Amino acid sequence: MSTTAPNPTIPAHTVLGTRSALGERLGFQDFHLVLVNTEQAGQSFPLRNETLKIGKAPDSDVVIDLPTVSRNHLIIRRQGDRFLVQDLASTNGTFIDGAQVREAYLKPGQLLELGDVQLRFQSTLQPVRIAPINEERLGELVGKSLPMRQIFALLKRIAPTDSTLLLVGETGSGKGLVAKGVHQLSPRKAGPLVVFDCAAVSDSLIESELFGHEKGAFTGAVAQRVGCLERANNGTLFLDEIDDLGMDLQPKLLRAIEDREFRRLGASGTPVAFDARIVAASKKDLWEETQAGRFREDLYFRLSVFTVTLPPLRDRKEDIPLLVDSFAGESLWERLPQGVRDQFTAHTWPGNVRELRNALERARHMVEMPELTSNSLLREFAQPPLAGGDLLPAGYTGPFKESKEELVRAFEREYLTRLLARAKGNVAKAAREAELDRKHLYSLLHKYGLVQSDSE
Repeated sequence: MSTTAPNPTIPAHTVLGTRSALGERLGFQDFHLVLVNTEQAGQSFPLRNETLKIGKAPDSDVVIDLPTVSRNHLIIRRQGDRFLVQDLASTNGTFIDGAQVREAYLKPGQLLELGDVQLRFQSTLQPVRIAPINEERLGELVGKSLPMRQIFALLKRIAPTDSTLLLVGETGSGKGLVAKGVHQLSPRKAGPLVVFDCAAVSDSLIESELFGHEKGAFTGAVAQRVGCLERANNGTLFLDEIDDLGMDLQPKLLRAIEDREFRRLGASGTPVAFDARIVAASKKDLWEETQAGRFREDLYFRLSVFTVTLPPLRDRKEDIPLLVDSFAGESLWERLPQGVRDQFTAHTWPGNVRELRNALERARHMVEMPELTSNSLLREFAQPPLAGGDLLPAGYTGPFKESKEELVRAFEREYLTRLLARAKGNVAKAAREAELDRKHLYSLLHKYGLVQSDSE
């Protein structure tokens, strides 16, 4: 048994970003077949080209010279981020997870059988080096730091594809701008960019918002409604906060993405076909969510064909002057008092770029009124202890989502500060009291600039 040498050049459509928000380097999702039940069990055959022909014939891409395998048994065709298996009129047939097929799509984890030869279809993350570009802007994205220029290079390569894209990053790190930039750089830019926030819709309405419904489908459905998937046809669908999507809806979304069709709630006729690129965003590491049983592994693999992790602002502070001038214009950074600039560069920015944008409004006034001291900004950054009903330092104003995020940040900071005070800086003791994994607690402490040494 033999196979031709794999193509050493990673095609442009397979170059990916990092899998998680926890520090993995740039990589690509590598698909391959692994022999299960022959003397060569464990041998792997990558699927990096547009087609992969398997059979007994010497000119096959993967040669399996065993009795139940035909000379030309099957071919696998790569279609973007999907793999179509086509049986070539083989003698003993082609099976996927025990079901005989003539033509079917292969999914990670499934068992492909050629007669009595079994191969497991698997996906692994492989590291890849991405040379940063020299530009400091990509669409509305701004940054001169190495991580951002590497991301710019990555996005320029993956934007022209139709593959699904997973964006991982903290709240306010710019995931929405990335989705917008990818859409504008894609062949679908003339089509719609539809944004759906999985965290902003109640559980009872989210299925209707995604798939739409027919009149009378449920109480209150007085007219037909077109859902996000249908509205995004010929364009891009941005699924924000995908980590908040309920487990009951995840298989329905997966099926729609796989089949490129769905049914509105209450519909019984022909499914609605749609053609949209899917971009999903998560504030959590979805791989860890799958391991904890809170996110379906098959949906994770479907969404993470491309993955881009956006660094938090605290890890790219050299971008702050560029961002300030980009948001405010007129070379505002150089005109700010030195004390204010010091505050901007010293702050941990738990709200990331969104928080920076909001802080600039106060900074503009400081430039216009020099009599204001730099201490005027401290109350915005210091996050004073919460008192009674005054949970939001900025008040209950502004968009609901941003106010909610500010409230959560204020609560987390205050909770962690008091937790550490009770534990006298002992992180292990604090983790036990809070019933948190110590690693997760360290991550939260780092997020709010409260990192302490563990005295245990």
